[in-house]
Amino acid sequence: MHNFSYQQLFDFTKKILLKIGCSELHAQQGAEVLLSADMRGVDSHGVARLSGYVRLWEKGRINSNPNIRITHETPSTAVVDGDGGLGLVVAPYAMNVAIEKAGKAGTGWVSVKNSNHYGIAGYHAMMALDHDMIGISLTNASPLVSPTFSKERLLGTNPISVAIPAKEEPPFVADMATTTAANGKLEILQRKGNPAPMGWVQDKEGNPTTSSNGVKDGGALLPLGGDREHGSHKGYALGSIVDIFSAVLSGANYGPWVPPFVAFLEPDPNPVGEGIGHFFGAMRVDAFRPADEFKSHMDNWIKRFRAAETTPGNDRVLIPGDPERELEAIRAKEGIPLLDPVVEDLTSLGEKFGIRLF
Repeated sequence: MHNFSYQQLFDFTKKILLKIGCSELHAQQGAEVLLSADMRGVDSHGVARLSGYVRLWEKGRINSNPNIRITHETPSTAVVDGDGGLGLVVAPYAMNVAIEKAGKAGTGWVSVKNSNHYGIAGYHAMMALDHDMIGISLTNASPLVSPTFSKERLLGTNPISVAIPAKEEPPFVADMATTTAANGKLEILQRKGNPAPMGWVQDKEGNPTTSSNGVKDGGALLPLGGDREHGSHKGYALGSIVDIFSAVLSGANYGPWVPPFVAFLEPDPNPVGEGIGHFFGAMRVDAFRPADEFKSHMDNWIKRFRAAETTPGNDRVLIPGDPERELEAIRAKEGIPLLDPVVEDLTSLGEKFGIRLF
């Protein structure tokens, strides 16, 4: 395990993105999104993913100089074509469109096609907070998840993030996969050589397994809930909603046609759309009630839930966003810890482009 400062990793990431042809602005934006994941403890979606983006670029599946544009719009809605660009860049563009439309119409809704993996969902939802808006961020992803009662991999981990501003209290930020665990969590267990908890994965025959290599061996991730008795049909439904909003609505690929993140797997030769899809929403709080009034009540809501009586062995009730915010404060002081396999991967990536990691 090595610790790195935010600036070290930010500068390294930005230089790599410049090397693959990103503009200064796009390299800056891409590095910011990736490092936000590391700072918030979502290590699976941070710099550990950088080499994956580079491999996709090498395969010609990422356009490092995209012409991102609106292809259809109304006063409160838009469709954005990402032109095959980095999702780390396409998504903030689209969220800004949603925010701009919300500023004029009260709410803004943007679906995106022809994009790639966009990093952590929470980054994009949180962009709305500075505007006294509620932010919503969804994306579909590589098909690694089996619907309840199926052996086939038809859905991605398909995260949902909602960010809600408060007044004195920190914002409410929900950011979650619609699977029991995100694939990145499984990748971390693989790097550590640890098993997966029961309910995360099934093998290729559809049987529960604790192998962290279960998906690699032909199995699948399980929807949130793990099995029917624990509500996996609800996780399946949530993942399906994300897929439909992100892709069926925008013209991106959906279900099993979503292009894989790993470069060694080829996209389906008969796609049903263009690239990966996202969906964003921004809602101006004062389109519903005065912003200060709402935020005061959000403070009250948060304080009441924090004061909830705890179960045995637990000392407090958390509000969505608490663990990430607290870890961000720690990592700002102590640095970002990276596992040895990630350091080796980044070092090798740096050598390829003549850039030193440390």
